[in-house]
Amino acid sequence: MIPAMPASASSARRASVSALRFGRVATTGVLAALILFAGVWGSWGTAQHVMLTKGRERGTVRVTGCSGDTCGGPFSPGSPGARAHARVELEKSVAVRAGRTYDVVLKPGTADAVRSGPAGILYAWLPLGGALLLAAVVVAGGMRLTRVAWALGLAGAALLTSAFVAVR
Repeated sequence: MIPAMPASASSARRASVSALRFGRVATTGVLAALILFAGVWGSWGTAQHVMLTKGRERGTVRVTGCSGDTCGGPFSPGSPGARAHARVELEKSVAVRAGRTYDVVLKPGTADAVRSGPAGILYAWLPLGGALLLAAVVVAGGMRLTRVAWALGLAGAALLTSAFVAVR
């Protein structure tokens, strides 16, 4: 027969288990928040130009060619105050093809363009979609909050899927 533990030893064990559980939840919560912050930070560099277009040059670019990591072509203005440019540069991706015309917003003071409209907004927030998926794994594994993890994962998957459909 195993002798019973004294009451003080049992309560000390429960306190230790509770402290470890709190530490695990707090640490993974901070990690998940950091991952989400990094996703927003990575997206905002492009998203600010697409979402806050007041005072920016908006128009269309007809992509005439691609070289290296960029594609470019002539810019036709579409907003008051915008002027035509002989050539602007777009980041080369699977969403940009030579010979097609895209709605764009120019970054202030540069000849760099980013896609605008729904496709541009969704494309700009792709890093956040990946961060949502990664944070879902952290929340499920470290915090044991499966419903929250499912919500994060489904939100990330929806963002990635809708961006894929929109930029085609």
